[in-house]
Amino acid sequence: MALRHLTPLSPFTTLTHRIPSFHATSRRQTLISFSVMASAARKVLVPIANGTEPMEAVITIDVLRRAGADVTVASIEKQLSVDACHGIKIVADALISDFVDTVFDLISLPGGMPGATNLKDNNVLEGIVKKQVLEGQLYAAICAAPAVALGSWGLLKGLKATCYPAFMEQLSSSSAITVESRVQKDGKAITSRGPGTAMEYSVALVEQLFGKEKADEVSGPLLMPSKQNDQFIVSELNKVPWTISSGPKILVPIADGSEEMEAVMIIDVLRRAKAEVVVASIGDKLEILASRKVKLIADMLLDEAAKLSYDLIVLPGGLGGAQEFASSEPLVNLLKKQSESDRYYGAICASPALVLEPHGLLKGKKATAFPAMCNKLSDPSEAENRVVVDGKLITSRGPGTSLEFSLAIVEKLLGRDKALEIANAMLVV
Repeated sequence: MALRHLTPLSPFTTLTHRIPSFHATSRRQTLISFSVMASAARKVLVPIANGTEPMEAVITIDVLRRAGADVTVASIEKQLSVDACHGIKIVADALISDFVDTVFDLISLPGGMPGATNLKDNNVLEGIVKKQVLEGQLYAAICAAPAVALGSWGLLKGLKATCYPAFMEQLSSSSAITVESRVQKDGKAITSRGPGTAMEYSVALVEQLFGKEKADEVSGPLLMPSKQNDQFIVSELNKVPWTISSGPKILVPIADGSEEMEAVMIIDVLRRAKAEVVVASIGDKLEILASRKVKLIADMLLDEAAKLSYDLIVLPGGLGGAQEFASSEPLVNLLKKQSESDRYYGAICASPALVLEPHGLLKGKKATAFPAMCNKLSDPSEAENRVVVDGKLITSRGPGTSLEFSLAIVEKLLGRDKALEIANAMLVV
């Protein structure tokens, strides 16, 4: 989430302010050179295509940017906007053709179908990745992409690798040594299994680029689960059944500064459950710039979305996004109407504390939020729980609890069997 923007002046910037460039001694010039080298960001390429799995792309981008990597999101299509899976639209930073001669420290391919096939069929990308391998640089892929792209290009021969279970046979036929690890590293190749392993995979990439200390620093605020199991644990109080007359209709507002991982995971999971999810921008344009500079395109503006009725309204977090939500009179009015009409609403990360609490939407309710925000809750007695359901309200803690949060919503609306079906397909459990 975007609670901490850890971008202080680099060591080089600090030194240049302290040491006049024309009067520096040789020793000081050496210190500056070392500082430049130490502060040089690792360059990472994340190509995306129509049909890319949005969780795998966005989580990778978000986590690597948290670590300080210079991540370029490149579209292999003819335009920057990409139609990812589950109706999620992502806007790339540039086109893949701009990077034929660029040297990267890491290239990471997201999965998704037909996204992985589209990546595989792009000759420019194939040339860039093969050059990456020849130069001994890190390369990685998740879900279908290890088998469909890297394997087809002959880049996993003799290496231990994993992928989405349905593609293991294809991976084996590429002469890779198949393993069922959630994340597998062999030499310069890193592979992983699917959406439910994307955060582990991304932290593993951080460790390869920056070391374990940085990986631990980044993973802490993510609030990743301590272990994988077959239970997504929910603390539920004042238990009531969530009843809907037909397929659930859900509003997910987004704004500049929204935490992209949380937004994308919520939308992705709920659409997998066949819910009708409306993604609404609270600004005056459909495209928003999320907390880690991922560009997402909403389905409609909030003014239009507010004309409709929803079974559930659910807010992603991100400090900037939550502040935008809290100051949006139309959104606050919509949330109050939702509560007064005895319908369902929820929030994650900064949003319970910064949106729901100050507008009276947590009155008499138990809730949780991002740890640094829990002191703003009037009743933090359940705040240590990863997901809290109190009657018709659901709240959660942060990026690493987003899948549990989303699956808990599916369970409340559509039953535990449906939630477990989705969790198993995504390799969450």
